[in-house]
Amino acid sequence: MTTGASTPTYPARPRRSRLRTFLPLGIAAWLVLEIWLLTVVAGAAGGLAVIVLLVAGFLAGSAVVKRAGRRAFRSLTETLQQQQQQAGGSAASGVEAGKNEGNGFLMLGGLLLMLPGIVSDVVGLVLLVPPVQKALGRYTERTFERKLREAGAGGLGDAYTQARIHRPDGKVVPGEVIRDGAPGSADEPRDARPPLGY
Repeated sequence: MTTGASTPTYPARPRRSRLRTFLPLGIAAWLVLEIWLLTVVAGAAGGLAVIVLLVAGFLAGSAVVKRAGRRAFRSLTETLQQQQQQAGGSAASGVEAGKNEGNGFLMLGGLLLMLPGIVSDVVGLVLLVPPVQKALGRYTERTFERKLREAGAGGLGDAYTQARIHRPDGKVVPGEVIRDGAPGSADEPRDARPPLGY
């Protein structure tokens, strides 16, 4: 016997982005590669060499991070002092931006050196090279500007509105405003309490 009740339909799950799909796999592959390389180095040069390599990488990375932090703090204080002295401050900020273009990549290189592993140490050392920092800085800036232009077509307000009208399960919540009273007349304030007969 069938009833008039309809079977519930489940909404299609939203597609996962490629980053969310492949990032865990990439991290797992990187960790396996790091462990394998450490065992190869330990087999070839001995366990003491691996320990010395890891400690040296940590010390070098912490020195680089400390230096990058000092540069960033010095740049910030100089920029603030120059902006207080000058009304515009635009010329000073242009000079500072050119001088500290690769400070973020310097910090990232130091953090990668601090991580235990050979691949992270190699990538961290590559990020410390100034021409690599400049090339990556230009690439990042172009990519960021392109993403801003693409987002500008829809606008940030549209994206916020779209996010607000979707429930967490992906369904769109339709709705309309219903007013008691004739159209055009001023509505009287209604009592928000439910009736007592329920």
